Amino acid sequence: MNKPPLNGLPRLKAAWYNSLNGLNDVWKNEEAFRIEAVAFLFSIPLAFWLGDTPFKISILCAVVLLVLVVEVLNTAIEAVVDRIGPERHELSRIAKDLGSLAVLQVSLLAGLVWFAALWEHLSG
Repeated sequence: MNKPPLNGLPRLKAAWYNSLNGLNDVWKNEEAFRIEAVAFLFSIPLAFWLGDTPFKISILCAVVLLVLVVEVLNTAIEAVVDRIGPERHELSRIAKDLGSLAVLQVSLLAGLVWFAALWEHLSG
């Protein structure tokens, strides 16, 4: 017999625990995520040094956090593809490569924002 769907606070609590499980999984299984998470932690004090307004500080932190978000989504894509089967398939390759491309693109975006902030800070 199916359990009734959760609503309200029990649903939020379940979602919270699911998110913590996801964080635990990605931390244990993805070196790239661990590296990016450490970079995020180091970026916070640097953002306060480079940013002279709360908005600039938040943007600097947000673009690095965005890298983490896209890395999690890329990991989810990889998990689904791997669940389908271990054999090589062109569509599986494309899905994994596109997830990787998304991480690269958002990393370039973060680098561009940080470079612009550094340029402004040093020339300013």
